[in-house]
Amino acid sequence: MSFKDLQLNRPILRAIAQKGYDNPTLVQEKAIPLVLDKKDVIVSAQTGTGKTAAFALPILQLLFDRQEGPKKGKKIKALVVSPTRELAIQIAENFTSYATHTNLTSTVIFGGASIEPQIEKLKNGVDILIATPGRLLDLHKQDQINLDYIETLVLDEADLMLDMGFIDDVKKIERLCPSTKQTLLFSATIPYKVEQLASSILNQPKRIEVAQNSSTSKNVNQLLYFVPKKDKIELCLHLLRNTIKGHIIIFRRTKYGVDKLEKTLLKNGYKADSIHGDKSQTARQEALNKFKKKEVNILVATDVAARGIDIDNLDAVVNFDLPNVPETYVHRIGRTARAGQSGMAYSLCSADEKSYVLDIQKLIHLQLDVMDDHPYPLDPKAKPIVHKSKKTGSKHKKGRKSEASKKKKKRWY
Repeated sequence: MSFKDLQLNRPILRAIAQKGYDNPTLVQEKAIPLVLDKKDVIVSAQTGTGKTAAFALPILQLLFDRQEGPKKGKKIKALVVSPTRELAIQIAENFTSYATHTNLTSTVIFGGASIEPQIEKLKNGVDILIATPGRLLDLHKQDQINLDYIETLVLDEADLMLDMGFIDDVKKIERLCPSTKQTLLFSATIPYKVEQLASSILNQPKRIEVAQNSSTSKNVNQLLYFVPKKDKIELCLHLLRNTIKGHIIIFRRTKYGVDKLEKTLLKNGYKADSIHGDKSQTARQEALNKFKKKEVNILVATDVAARGIDIDNLDAVVNFDLPNVPETYVHRIGRTARAGQSGMAYSLCSADEKSYVLDIQKLIHLQLDVMDDHPYPLDPKAKPIVHKSKKTGSKHKKGRKSEASKKKKKRWY
């Protein structure tokens, strides 16, 4: 099937050709006709499957005939809600490039950046708005955004949006849009809470599932290293010296962990940078750009910061900390081996993470290859270390005075 078969018009087809796309991906092939048909849609597909174009192209096509704004300026007709700033920026870039040969305009708003330039852009009027939930509701409260004319609402990465605690915001945004709108929900996985959200806001939705939720790319070689927690950094350095080469993302569970590992890598002469939620938008964007331009070859990141960001040609993904949600593992390693290339995934597992490995293997229906040949093996009988306080309570029995205080007391007899 080609993009022409999807009934897209010439200006959009020209933009697609300039982007170098030949044929639609599976998710685009299935979603575009349904969106053009004004149906509500739930799409379950991993990152890297071409989801953004699956909603962006038909939205542009639907708005194409009414692209000249009225005298009072354009009204927002399509709204894309995205959980993170990076994702929102990326979606906005895609909209801009797909709309090159049209007069349709789009803008992006997100927190952590100055609000004034964003208000300025909105005042000029736009057709399509891409936003993170917090900033969108802020600007709506300030009467800078009118959602009364929304025809299509897109909720992107819905599972991450709910994991980040945005459920109430998302419901509020949905209620602020007209009840006649078309709603498109995209999610990498469809857990129960996404299912619940969908049933409360979508109208007889069509379902599209691209590959099993659990599928991991056949081109990723997945290796597992059992290692004591205290030796993880040493093993990581050992692997970087001897085994792992090229363009790498290393995932850690916490912001503190990210900072700590980045410092260690820099101290050992590696070109590394990091992204996590506490860094300013500018710092995160700078780190990403450096990584994309190959000025640094190692990016240390938390899951939230790295979800959905588009990085091609990754040679390897390292799970420094294993995720406790098995789907997250699938996301992480899906960043390598994109577009038919092969890639490597290395996972470092301490005694307290063994149960996570079992959950991951159950989800992906695959046994991970265990690598025993390394200098920091974990004793198979090792139990997770539970840190207990050495203090065993007061040395004085309750109600008893110490000898010293007894001596100090002046007796009256």
